[in-house]
Amino acid sequence: MIEPSDPPAAPAAGRPLLELEGIEKRFGGVLALAGVDFTLHEGEIHALVGENGAGKSTLMKIIAGVHTDYGGRMVLDGRQVRFRSARDALDRGIGMVHQELCTAPDLTVAENVFLGNQPTGRFGRIDWRRMNRESREQLARLGLDLDPRMRLGDLPIGLQQLVELARVLFSGARIVILDEPTSALSPPEIERLFAVLKRLKSEGRSFVFISHFLDDVLAIADSVTVFRNGELVETAAAASIDKTWIIERMIGRGHHELEETYTGSIRLPRAPSAPPVLQVEGLSVAGAFQDVSFSLAEGEILGIYGFMGCGQLELARTLFGKLRPDAGSIKVDGSARRFRNTADAAAAGIAFVPESRRSMLFGEQPVYRNMTIAILEKIDRLWLRPRREIEIAGRHVTDLGVRPADPLARLGALSGGNQQKVALGKWLTELPRVLVMSEPTRGMDVGAKEDVVRIVTGLREKGVAIIVVSTEPETVLSMATRVLVMRKGRMVHRFADEAIAKDDLLAAA
Repeated sequence: MIEPSDPPAAPAAGRPLLELEGIEKRFGGVLALAGVDFTLHEGEIHALVGENGAGKSTLMKIIAGVHTDYGGRMVLDGRQVRFRSARDALDRGIGMVHQELCTAPDLTVAENVFLGNQPTGRFGRIDWRRMNRESREQLARLGLDLDPRMRLGDLPIGLQQLVELARVLFSGARIVILDEPTSALSPPEIERLFAVLKRLKSEGRSFVFISHFLDDVLAIADSVTVFRNGELVETAAAASIDKTWIIERMIGRGHHELEETYTGSIRLPRAPSAPPVLQVEGLSVAGAFQDVSFSLAEGEILGIYGFMGCGQLELARTLFGKLRPDAGSIKVDGSARRFRNTADAAAAGIAFVPESRRSMLFGEQPVYRNMTIAILEKIDRLWLRPRREIEIAGRHVTDLGVRPADPLARLGALSGGNQQKVALGKWLTELPRVLVMSEPTRGMDVGAKEDVVRIVTGLREKGVAIIVVSTEPETVLSMATRVLVMRKGRMVHRFADEAIAKDDLLAAA
């Protein structure tokens, strides 16, 4: 219910083009969308904001034909529709530009503009001359003067994104869904994108703009809709609200609060005076992050927070040797290190638990093999010793509270939270000097999250220096003793020795 003092509802830019009524979507027993009503008008840029898992992307995938099993009605141009596929939605004028670009970097610009829809001439052969000419014309409408014969991968990521936008528009889309379109763009590239969107809006095109970057939302949107916990909380005119209004509705202040949302404040302790275990100076990876510097001491948990695409995941991979930096230095216990690969990082005492458990675990193998794979050489250089492996893994299974408490159980039969405990157990036989964890509680229920927090806190008490990288503010606040915030590839704020709350992190990011 909107209070009388709240901003007025967003004004309609034109006639209703797309109307959703009572949209409900479940994944198994989990309710992802609960009776959502949403309207997009002709010539409107409508922004959707909300925390991870709030329901924004699920709703957009329903509109774009990705999710076809849902409850409720969708009305397009006054007629009820139900798309059978993304191709079906595109044929009806709805396209989506995903955050992870769906382009082919080794093909030319023209081939990407016409991807899946190449013009042909006699005998079914591709008409290259027409494709190059029409792609140049289409890009010119977006203010781009590009050689259509260029390899797409040689262009900056911002231009690649505009080429993908050209492809969606060239397909005839009147409604374009943009998922985190500014996350990897520089300020000039954002200005270029916004100029293009305003020009297309004036021609009657409509856009749904999904973003965590609230400054960008307020700069481009006509209307803003806030999602929380699978529900549409409120819609307002962008010109009548500010970041504080959005943040308060995202985290539930003044409304019923999410069961898992951390809304109180915590007190960060003073930074330790002990010598640093890890020192990072001016670290950079082109296209991902720039000039990152920090230090980390024994028994300290450094939280690195930022929205999706801000570069924090790439930073975590660089610290473990998965990516090579273009500039900067890494020191472990005062010694400069250059990691050629992950084995070098592990030898230096750095362990890594990635955001994707599948990338480091083997679902068809038993729990004990997943836990001991990193120490097989220490158990025996020549022979496998399953009995010894089971003994070691059994201790970790008990200490970590893995359920079922059976080192012989098939890993794939365990819940996500218990698989994450196994991923942590991989590094516990010989404690690392530094443990880097990327999205350690993603996709877990409350109980599993609390278990992971307990485990990480226990490692800290044993002197392990820990980095927790996450897009979930409650995860960072529940673990960190110091917090760094990243935005668009740069460290923009540092919190230490002070009281902070979730809205402080959201505002800084």
